Amino acid sequence: MSCCAPGAEMALDLNGATSVLPSSQEIRLASRSLGDDLRQTDLSVPTVHCAACIQTIEAALGKLDHVESARVNLSTKRVAVRWRGDEVPPFVAALGRLGYEAHLFAPEIDDKDKTLAELIRAVAVAGFAAGNIMLLSVSVWSGAEGATRDLFHWVSALIAIPALAFAGGIFFRSAWNALRHGRMNMDVPIAVGVSLAYAMSLYETINHGDHAYFDASVSLLFFLLIGRTLDHVMRERARTAVKGLSQLAARGAMVLRGDGARDYLPVGEIEPGMRLLIAAGERIPVDGKIIQGTSDLDCSLASGESTPKNVAPGEAVQAGVLNLTGPLTIEATAAAKDSFLAEMVRLMEAAEGGRAQYRRIADRVSALYAPVVHLTAFVTFLGWIAATGDWHRAMTIAIAVLIITCPCALGLAVPIVQVVAARRLFENGIMVKDGSAMERLASVDIAVFDKTGTLTLGQPRLVNAPSIDPAMLTVAADLAAHSRHPFSKAIAGFAIPGGQLKFDAVTEHPGFGIEATDAASTWRLGRRGWAGWKARTGGEGKHGYGGTVLTRNGMIAACFVFEDALRADARAAIDQLSDAGVPVEMLSGDTAVACAEVAKSLGIDDFVPCLLPSGKLERIETLAKVGHKVLMVGDGLNDTPALSAAHVSIAPATAADVGRNAADFVFLRESLVAVPLALDVSRKAGSLIRQNIAIAIVYNAVAVPIAILGHVTPLIAAIAMSASSLLVIGNALRLRTAEPISQAKNVRRDRLSDFNELARSS
Repeated sequence: MSCCAPGAEMALDLNGATSVLPSSQEIRLASRSLGDDLRQTDLSVPTVHCAACIQTIEAALGKLDHVESARVNLSTKRVAVRWRGDEVPPFVAALGRLGYEAHLFAPEIDDKDKTLAELIRAVAVAGFAAGNIMLLSVSVWSGAEGATRDLFHWVSALIAIPALAFAGGIFFRSAWNALRHGRMNMDVPIAVGVSLAYAMSLYETINHGDHAYFDASVSLLFFLLIGRTLDHVMRERARTAVKGLSQLAARGAMVLRGDGARDYLPVGEIEPGMRLLIAAGERIPVDGKIIQGTSDLDCSLASGESTPKNVAPGEAVQAGVLNLTGPLTIEATAAAKDSFLAEMVRLMEAAEGGRAQYRRIADRVSALYAPVVHLTAFVTFLGWIAATGDWHRAMTIAIAVLIITCPCALGLAVPIVQVVAARRLFENGIMVKDGSAMERLASVDIAVFDKTGTLTLGQPRLVNAPSIDPAMLTVAADLAAHSRHPFSKAIAGFAIPGGQLKFDAVTEHPGFGIEATDAASTWRLGRRGWAGWKARTGGEGKHGYGGTVLTRNGMIAACFVFEDALRADARAAIDQLSDAGVPVEMLSGDTAVACAEVAKSLGIDDFVPCLLPSGKLERIETLAKVGHKVLMVGDGLNDTPALSAAHVSIAPATAADVGRNAADFVFLRESLVAVPLALDVSRKAGSLIRQNIAIAIVYNAVAVPIAILGHVTPLIAAIAMSASSLLVIGNALRLRTAEPISQAKNVRRDRLSDFNELARSS
């Protein structure tokens, strides 16, 4: 798969062959802007496959000018590069110099698993060859001698040659590519071991020796390939959630041109501002806003709710949502790569590539593997030569040491758990932005919740509108239209169409309110103490959110009272956190009366009202200074500093973009049970990671001395190495069936629809 287009640059690799590099303009167009002059480019690197590759690539790209960071995702074989400036760093060329062919990543819905097909063919060839050589070896073991024995050895050698060339090509190509670029990887010892076993057998055959090891050489490949194939299958199975999401992406849409013409464009060519016709039964290809038509939408992807949602003109829709009943005309508001669906896929994949402490340790140990193993095998060879003088036996034992010490189990210990945990969370409507976040979440000892938009749905309703002067309500609605605050949205709904007032200037003060001026007055809509600076403050009222007022030149002109619904299962979530040993505290910018009502209904003992954004930040920092590891759950612009300062943070999908970007987790549903569930899965994932690391360490501690002492053949070594990897993977998959923490009987057990079924239905 390549994204290179005409006009791309030509480069010369170390073999003298020409390869096509994407131009700087292509890279810039394919990159995503992350704000603050920071961009991210995703590259596909098919040949990356071990911890040594990860360390080599990340270290090399990190040294390039303007590159902020580089992260390798082993499961997806992708590299995410973040860079700044106008000049595109030469990261594709840098990867080429290391021997890694890289190209711009472009997802293809129908892309087949070519790696799995290649592995299956290799397993079949190696298995067929190993079976036939084993049959020939039976005769030798049964006592065949002289010319008959030599004939069987030569036939075995001829059968082994194509098997090693084809089935072993996977290992040999990888090892040679690493060596010719001056680096090592896990396939180098395997290639050396297989080659030495065949060479030693050929030497014995030429010299009419009694024993040859062609069966061991080919069978070694057979078992190694079985292990690698099962590893690949289990990784892909763990990532079915990401694949299911990708299958929900529409391939294209009908574009309505200004002159009335209609064109069907691939989803990658749809740009913001284009008008799209979405027929009933089709998926919405990109984020957009409905211009014409009404319909029912299946929004289970975004909200987890199976009940169809009725939509009308003016409402926003998200990519991947299924249009059920009627045709819609929408205006695209984002390109496919910036859509909600694309963001969800990126979050799922980012969860697999996080650099948690355990993963950094495992990567460092795996990176040291090749030189340490070669040295160990060489010392073993010299030791057995010195002890016995039998170079044949010494070589056999050294080959077994090369094979049995492969740290595949250690390399898989952390990432496979992260993949399974990310899928488990996703199936429950929780997106993980970074694998290391799960490790941090598992260690929290206090949870801090924002109130409005977090414990509540953030959709307050203005309940005293009939008692407000209509003229003042109109002014307030016109002011509120300039803000995304939940209270502002509630007031803005009372605006009179076509009657918007003209203000000279409008400024929003986060945490306080909105200020506007006209020819004669200064208007403020927001906190009573800030807006009514000439009026008596403190009279918030007895119910709701009576602290919001409209003032004119400092005098209160109207007071607003709101009601907001609590999130589903908020009380159950608080109780579950308490049962898990995590006390809960509530922070809010709202009045003490409003906070007390919510705290009482949810069973929260500690809360701090009337906080500005800086106050929430100070509270988080105070808790951290006394040794707490704080989980912050919040949404909106006001909570961003606190989300960033917390040890780990969670935000609802309804949060403002900046809030979602600052959080480590994003939950898609209305229920707050997502928070204790994420905590439970993270703790269990941490436990499984520690178990896997222990399994890998114990395996090497037991297997290596046994191999060095000469009690293991190369064939047994291959079986043991593959078994250790499968044991680690099997242990990680236990997380898929682990029982969640106890939930209240009235908790709704919403589940996302099966994505493969949805893809087929679309």
